[in-house]
Amino acid sequence: MNDLLAIPCVLMRGGTSKGPFFLASDLPANASERDKILLSVMGSGHPLQIDGIGGGNPVTSKVAIVGPASLPGADVDYLFAQVRVEQQIVDTSPNCGNMLAAVGPFAIEAGLVPVRGETTLVRIHNVNTGKLIEAEVPTPNGSVSYLGEAAIDGVPGGAAPIALTFMDAAGARTGQLFPTGKPIDVIDGVSVTCIDCAMPMMLIEADSIGASGFESAAELNADRELLERLEKLRIAAGKRMGLGDVRDQVTPKPVLISRPTAGGDVSVRYFMPHQCHPSLATTGAVGIATACISQDTIASLLIGRRAPPVVLSIEHPSGHLDVKLYERDGTVVAGILRTARRLFEGHVFAKPVTQMGCAA
Repeated sequence: MNDLLAIPCVLMRGGTSKGPFFLASDLPANASERDKILLSVMGSGHPLQIDGIGGGNPVTSKVAIVGPASLPGADVDYLFAQVRVEQQIVDTSPNCGNMLAAVGPFAIEAGLVPVRGETTLVRIHNVNTGKLIEAEVPTPNGSVSYLGEAAIDGVPGGAAPIALTFMDAAGARTGQLFPTGKPIDVIDGVSVTCIDCAMPMMLIEADSIGASGFESAAELNADRELLERLEKLRIAAGKRMGLGDVRDQVTPKPVLISRPTAGGDVSVRYFMPHQCHPSLATTGAVGIATACISQDTIASLLIGRRAPPVVLSIEHPSGHLDVKLYERDGTVVAGILRTARRLFEGHVFAKPVTQMGCAA
């Protein structure tokens, strides 16, 4: 017994991200109170998140909140929260496709979705974007399987495959694939593609801002001049996309696009937005692949427009990520293979809301 607030929690890896998973019923319904608890849980406001369970990096400072579906045709609701590391900010504007990979397994083991055979289809309503994603979770012998031979770049070893299908991902935040009304805009003399598909992004050809596009994530993170220029372009792009002042938001995400060098179709460096992702966000991959099949975007002009059905291999700092684009019922959908693992379960401890002076 102590004076901290104990909250049931499961720590999970989803794709190349990691963070705590909560049942919605175990957190306050009030968004402000909920966010204060998340900041306490993660330890935000310190580069190491020393007073919480965050990992001191954007890919390990993520939260998934799962509950019964509020959308007809869905099995569960999934609200994603990006919790800033050094700032006490919780951003629920984007989706996260990597954490999404663990939503199906979590929902099944939490009793929200029954096992439906050797593979269980979990229809996930992403509350952030209002979009539906299907997850095929291996459930042999009536339980979730995490062990297997499927491998994804950015995660060591093998695991059971989880197939994600993004249904009608266009216009995730803005309602339009190209929120500015055109595939290319010029901002501060730089040509960019502002696209909203699974994730609002700003695509830039790397050499147009003095980068090769083949730098390591660490090299890009050390280039303060490049990061400052990207942020200025991102803020301007956010306004043009109708997102308002995005200084305290993690979208749109800046993405450097280059020609491939390792057997893929295109090479990218994806920012989160103030650090380069060590690999690639799943939602980012969906949007980048969609740009490759769309007329006159930065991506399609660089590598040549592709047409579905097609599998696009996207090179990133840790390897490749493949996206399958095909038509279903007249709509282009995107399929991606991910893996997940349950890491720890129990209770995480937070300061009671009444004891917190911080604002979410």
